[in-house]
Amino acid sequence: MFSRTSLEAFALILLATGSLVHAGPCDIYASGGTPCIAAHGTTRALYDSYTGPLYQVKRGSDNTTTTIAPVSAGGVANAAAQDTFCASTTCLITIIYDQSGRGNHLTQAPPGGFNGPDINGYDNLASAIGAPVTLNGKKAYGVFVSPGTGYRNNAVSGSATGDQPEGMYAILDGTHYNDACCFDYGNAETSSRDTGNGHMEAIYYGDNTVWGSGSGSGPWVMADLENGLFSGQNPKNNAGNPTITNRFVTAIVKGMPNQWAIRGGNGASGSLSTYWTGARPTVGGYNPMSLEGAIILGIGGDNSNGAQGTFYEGVMTSGYPSDATENSVQANIVAAKYAVTSLTSGPALTVGSSISFKVTTPGYTTRYLSHTGSTVNTQVVTSSSTTALKQATSWIVRAGLANSGCFSFESTDTAGSFIRHYNFALVLNANDGSKQFNEDATFCPLAGLNGQGNTIRSWGYPTRFFRHYANIGYIGSNGGVHTFDNPASFNDDVSFIVGAGFA
Repeated sequence: MFSRTSLEAFALILLATGSLVHAGPCDIYASGGTPCIAAHGTTRALYDSYTGPLYQVKRGSDNTTTTIAPVSAGGVANAAAQDTFCASTTCLITIIYDQSGRGNHLTQAPPGGFNGPDINGYDNLASAIGAPVTLNGKKAYGVFVSPGTGYRNNAVSGSATGDQPEGMYAILDGTHYNDACCFDYGNAETSSRDTGNGHMEAIYYGDNTVWGSGSGSGPWVMADLENGLFSGQNPKNNAGNPTITNRFVTAIVKGMPNQWAIRGGNGASGSLSTYWTGARPTVGGYNPMSLEGAIILGIGGDNSNGAQGTFYEGVMTSGYPSDATENSVQANIVAAKYAVTSLTSGPALTVGSSISFKVTTPGYTTRYLSHTGSTVNTQVVTSSSTTALKQATSWIVRAGLANSGCFSFESTDTAGSFIRHYNFALVLNANDGSKQFNEDATFCPLAGLNGQGNTIRSWGYPTRFFRHYANIGYIGSNGGVHTFDNPASFNDDVSFIVGAGFA
């Protein structure tokens, strides 16, 4: 005779593998007795029967919005609908809908202990095109969080408070991170301010070492419990928490009275590993916990917003999920077959070729992207221009320093120096080999927004594109707080005809 526990485990295995019935992650959690109280995913439905909205996008051309739903019940997001709606303009993700039915949607994070960079101290919204992937060969988009970007809900229904049990998982891009605070998904303060130890319980991903760390140099899956990033019980280090190298990462944090765990694995294959399980940290304030129940994405509980990362899907549960339940969820995630896809479109660029960027804005079409010293600007160039000017206006295409799916542009007349952005201005700097430089110097060409040539988006800030403004080069957004974000003539100013170099 089977025990109830063994029957539940068997049912979970059948749910995950599809032998009994096709099931989404939240169906599996419910079968394990720990139902989702929030389910966020821009890539797919997280319930087998879900047909509602996954996320909302707003386009820059007229500020209208549309919702993106799965192609079919329980299916992958309708990326084609987004592509049609956002054609020849820019789009931002304005709402990430909660699929649980509780209405725990995520929207633009308000100011808190720290202000965001957008109007009135709000955080930025994410580009709708920054994180394309495929699931079982079908295109979808994740949420690419640049520094300053964040989502939040401070009035959540059904989330854990006090020392109540909960669980959560997120699927993340293991190659997109930094050491700033804090790329989180999970339970946080309802005031958007730091209210003390134990007032948060969220997944953290990155290589910050200010509080804690795992083995190696990071990044790590850790838990943000407020005033500490914990890799285990020891507030400083857990050698059993490994550095992550996978492109897709399954990250799990769960907690209950004086018990918590961190688990993780490859989001594209294999099983989960347990990085920590045991008693709460010994530092004061974490046992018992004092959870408040808000939900955050991409930021810390006090709206610390310097981190970066990419989120594809995640849920939060009522109750402490069993390892067996999470193992079945992992099997479901692997079966979704997350994979990378092209980051570029429009006229193709060839690594090693010499190119020029011709302005397409009416009245400025004799100008090309050039440089004077370290300042990237536009200058009038003709066949009779000096050799020095022709060289300054020619660029060598290199494989992207931060992502080989995109490109970097090396100066012809200053070998080893590349176009990068710094404080959103385009500058020419020598490559110092740092992670920050590589990211700042990587750009992804798209089809020109005005129908001509290419629009060159920043890899690390996909809401921003090469733009000439008052003859100076920037990475500009389609509306924003800077003068060079002016939406007037934006599509023309960010579209360049890529031709042969002059030298």
